[in-house]
Amino acid sequence: MQLHADRSKPALVHADTLPWLDSPQQGVQRKMLERAGGEVAVASSIVRYAPRSRFAHHAHALGEEFFVLSGTFSDEHGHYPAGSYVRNPPGSSHSPFSSEGCVIYVKLRQMAPSQDRRVVVTPEQMPWAPDGCAPECQQAMLYADALETVRLLRLDAGCTIPARSVPGGEELLVIDGAVSVPGTGHMLGSWSWIRQPLPPLPALHSISGALLWVKRGHLHGRV
Repeated sequence: MQLHADRSKPALVHADTLPWLDSPQQGVQRKMLERAGGEVAVASSIVRYAPRSRFAHHAHALGEEFFVLSGTFSDEHGHYPAGSYVRNPPGSSHSPFSSEGCVIYVKLRQMAPSQDRRVVVTPEQMPWAPDGCAPECQQAMLYADALETVRLLRLDAGCTIPARSVPGGEELLVIDGAVSVPGTGHMLGSWSWIRQPLPPLPALHSISGALLWVKRGHLHGRV
């Protein structure tokens, strides 16, 4: 399958309008945002686990990262409630399940071999601090290295993030609330996903507040 597979090109998906597609594992469904390959693929998806569903033990040769949107995601290493961010590095393996059901945003096979550190950030550990780009914006840095950064951005009502130049591009998922792209008519609601490989990146404005998952720097030269 090739879905928004050319990561050198911009993409916009309103995932709330997509149908849930069954995965090969009973009780696990997904909304595909980008994908290059079959069941083993470079992929970004929103995945829903029904209560008491599980996946068989499997490895992540090129890594996995996920953010828990709702419910609690679990594996043999721990339990990750809504708002948790996890990076499982290349070569890691696990047996995921969810007792109560959950929804996660997950990225597969998008790590470099050097990104070999496992990361778990739970909601109570979020390092909120002023973002600096706008007084009404706070950020929680989840991961940073020479290749990429991953953060949450919390926008108060009326906040505008100005247009910016980010080497390596930017990808974001609206977790909650909504943002508009001034001058374009685009409105990005909950579960809207946008990929912008090249600068300049457009301004974003939130009328009533929003929470964004943002990854920067990972697209240029690694597409």
